[in-house]
Amino acid sequence: MTEFVVVIPARYASERLPGKPLRDIAGKPMIEHVYQRGLESDAKEVVIATDDERIAAAAEDFGAVVCMTGDQHRSGTERIAEVADIMAWDDDTAVINLQGDEPAMPPALINQCAALLDDPGVDIATLASPILSQEDFADPNVVKVLLNDADDAIYFSRAAIPYARSESETRKAMHAALHHHGIYAYRCGVLRQLVNVEPSPLELAEHLEQLRALSLGMRIRVGRPAIRPGRGVDTEEDLAAVEKEFVTGQRS
Repeated sequence: MTEFVVVIPARYASERLPGKPLRDIAGKPMIEHVYQRGLESDAKEVVIATDDERIAAAAEDFGAVVCMTGDQHRSGTERIAEVADIMAWDDDTAVINLQGDEPAMPPALINQCAALLDDPGVDIATLASPILSQEDFADPNVVKVLLNDADDAIYFSRAAIPYARSESETRKAMHAALHHHGIYAYRCGVLRQLVNVEPSPLELAEHLEQLRALSLGMRIRVGRPAIRPGRGVDTEEDLAAVEKEFVTGQRS
């Protein structure tokens, strides 16, 4: 399998949940749980990337490797590209973008995402699972992805895609889409291409950074995980649900 490093981009100023990386989950800041998931994978190195001294101090307290970046970045991809330059990683280095609000991402799925880069024709890899409910299908916080027959992404959206022409067609539409998970794998050369162009109109409209890659004609391979990732944290409701999962499930 392709050797890889994990970078966890973390910023303090989340719109929906300010201070999100430092919010407590079962007695630890969320970012510590995410860092632990990275260490439990086959990554040869795990780095937290942030522009915030509060996050850096907390990360250093639990022994993490921290890379301080600028505060101008519009996406995690841009932040990770700066890390790649600071760390002097060459264009062939494979990087997993493990988002700082995914404390329940199983390490096996980090490895699965990285393994999708074994295909040299793949520019970016990610993961997606079946949509569980009509509520999730309609929820703009649940990103939907449509695939072609090669399991490459056609489009990502916060909207309920594909469109159901009637209520009876909704279930068919749900089965045609997948629930996208917040993890990416790419080589540093692809990262550098992405950050050297302006955000596409699609990216600006949906606030989804992966649409920049699709606009450039890049191939995004989508794997279906054998086990479903735990819930990501975007809202207070998510935080409470993940806290309950960690306490009752006795996660580390």
